[in-house]
Amino acid sequence: MKRNPVLTVVGTALALGVLFVLVLAVASFLTGGKGRSVPLSVVGSDRVAVVKIEGLLTSSDGIVEELHDYTEDGSIKAIVLRIDSPGGGVVTAQEIYNAVKNARKEGKKVIASMGSVAASGGYYIAAGADKIVANPGTLTGSIGVIMEFANIEKLLEKIGVKGTVVKAGQYKDVGSPFRDMTDPEKKLLQGVIDDVHSQFIDVVAKGRNIPIDDVKAIADGRIFTGRQALKLKLVDKMGDLTESIELAGALAGIKGKPRIVEKNKKIPFLDYLKEESAAWIGDVITRGLSRNTVSLQYR
Repeated sequence: MKRNPVLTVVGTALALGVLFVLVLAVASFLTGGKGRSVPLSVVGSDRVAVVKIEGLLTSSDGIVEELHDYTEDGSIKAIVLRIDSPGGGVVTAQEIYNAVKNARKEGKKVIASMGSVAASGGYYIAAGADKIVANPGTLTGSIGVIMEFANIEKLLEKIGVKGTVVKAGQYKDVGSPFRDMTDPEKKLLQGVIDDVHSQFIDVVAKGRNIPIDDVKAIADGRIFTGRQALKLKLVDKMGDLTESIELAGALAGIKGKPRIVEKNKKIPFLDYLKEESAAWIGDVITRGLSRNTVSLQYR
């Protein structure tokens, strides 16, 4: 019986596709599913690692792990934090900041290199570095804390829907979108925000060696250009990523042009699809529900 050539081609293509996916899955399994990359530099000593901190700060896991790996690597003498972030979650920024401080404690020189934006939580992280380098047009600062809520009570009334809450504890439904917030609730939340704000101010004052009253005077959420931040002693010098790497090498005592190591993005196909899908879904959910979610943010 003669085989249908079309079916043969389709079957072969499907078989190759399945084989391709299996190979990628095995590769992902063998690498621990973490998609670790090979350093971009030549293997050797006296290297400078570049860690990219980009976008909204929603999770610290990958960055903290990367900083830990470089801290444990004896060939890495300095770390450059390439920050291009408007900030994000308070705890996310604090955990990355703690990893930066630990790297310095273990003898690594750390330089923060600011890209287009390094504000709020992005600046919080930078304050943990030995030196901060910014471009003249970098947007930075925004030393403040924010929580946002939405009241949809009137909207629900128009469409004939009424929200009901059953609770144990006076403040258990604080920030509910089904009603206006009471004065005691506003006072409670303001106390929480003020405390987290004071933590931010303390970090900047200690990290930058600036009197705390001077920090308080500018810690009202305003943003600055890199050049303005230099005058306020929030950054140390003007420069780009290349100059930041050179400064890191010099502080670490590396002679000549430092060799750079940087981890690539995750490569496995299945991980890529999973991450891209999760990012898209997360973005949709965040846009739709962020104003009804109780979340402290350095943003």
